Amino acid sequence: MTAKPKCGLKVAKFGGSSVADAVQILKVCSIIKMDPDRRIVVVSAPGKRRPDDTKVTDMLIACAEAKLAGRTADVELKAIVERYADIQRDAGVGDAVIREIEADLRDRVASDGSHRGRFLDLMKAAGEDNSAKLVAEIFRKNGLDAHYVNPKSAGMLLSDDFGNAMVLQESYAKLASLKTAPGISIFPGFFGYTISGAVATFPRGGSDITGAILAAAVQADLYENFTDVDSVFSADPRIVPGAAPIGLLTYREMRELAYAGFGVFHDEAIIPAVRAKIPICVKNTNRPEAPGTGIVPNRKYEGGAVVGIASADGFCAVYVDKYMMNREVGFGRRLLQIMEEEGLSYEHSPSGIDNISVIFREKDFTKEAEERVLSRIRTELGSDNIDLDRGLALVMIVGEGMHYTVGVAARATTALANAGVNIEMLNQGSSEISMMFGVKAMDRKKAVQALYEAFFN
Repeated sequence: MTAKPKCGLKVAKFGGSSVADAVQILKVCSIIKMDPDRRIVVVSAPGKRRPDDTKVTDMLIACAEAKLAGRTADVELKAIVERYADIQRDAGVGDAVIREIEADLRDRVASDGSHRGRFLDLMKAAGEDNSAKLVAEIFRKNGLDAHYVNPKSAGMLLSDDFGNAMVLQESYAKLASLKTAPGISIFPGFFGYTISGAVATFPRGGSDITGAILAAAVQADLYENFTDVDSVFSADPRIVPGAAPIGLLTYREMRELAYAGFGVFHDEAIIPAVRAKIPICVKNTNRPEAPGTGIVPNRKYEGGAVVGIASADGFCAVYVDKYMMNREVGFGRRLLQIMEEEGLSYEHSPSGIDNISVIFREKDFTKEAEERVLSRIRTELGSDNIDLDRGLALVMIVGEGMHYTVGVAARATTALANAGVNIEMLNQGSSEISMMFGVKAMDRKKAVQALYEAFFN
């Protein structure tokens, strides 16, 4: 970050790679010891130790599926316990915590599985919950006054949308008491409790959301998100090797980039911090001395500058044509109402005088949903023509410097044309800090490389 925030309370979140084994957790311990302001620590479930490894969350899902299928799930449960035991032994702490973890897992497996979503959330949450218990134990072994915090006792209240829960507003006042908690609070990410007392989880990657909620609740001076990269990069390094690191982003830029495929942050994660105006810093657990990427309300920028290029595939689009559509009051509302009634959430909706497109996540737009939606559009809206285009990718260029700048679109479209990438659709956000291009999924990498060359080289 270009400027250090004032000293005070910091919330530090550590992702799955940071707590994957004892070596990584001891690095986390050292990071906490470096700065006494890091008094609230949010942890994920243990992630992969190597490329061919399995994340604990995936192991828990497999365990839950075994139980739901009518099996004992003993094999899956023992593998999860052993994964935690490996960390416990390598960290040199007593095995009492493993007995506690095993008892907790057995209780979860033996619980009521009649509500699939609720049972899956109960099982998935065990990853973070038991990770926090073990991390607290390792911290204490290494001289830190660390305390596991139960999200239910602390007041992390969520909606009962199992697997896709949202924080309830009353949580913030309850969680604010963590600001004065003694020592170091170890808080499990990813889950909370409904009003009725059931476990509910955020969407996958939701430990980022937990960290942002806590930072907002305690009015932290900084929310640090530790991961396995030095910074946020201007493009995916797997697509553009040597992509430039980004030193500073605004909230709006990060939100746009995260939505369009930047993997460092869950795209909903920064919203609580944004509303509370808490600065964020993305840092590397393996290189904590690196400055990282700062995410702030405002920054200085140059006109025309693009800060990052993001992309994601897995989209489809429904194109609806009807002559004189622009004169038909309520056409767009009725079209989107059909989507709502079919339980579909749309991503974008570019439109023209006689046509409108609606873009969906392809996984949500099943063949069954497709048949119902297209039939309803024909009969209820009297469309002249409907086309469905699957296998799309969205590529987005983002930057505060694009605001009110002439020529950005021309530069981008020329770059894509020269690379032989056909633009299926183009949409500029109303804030004018992002521009989205729809391309065939097979052209996604080529499009990102062409845009990077145009705006960064």
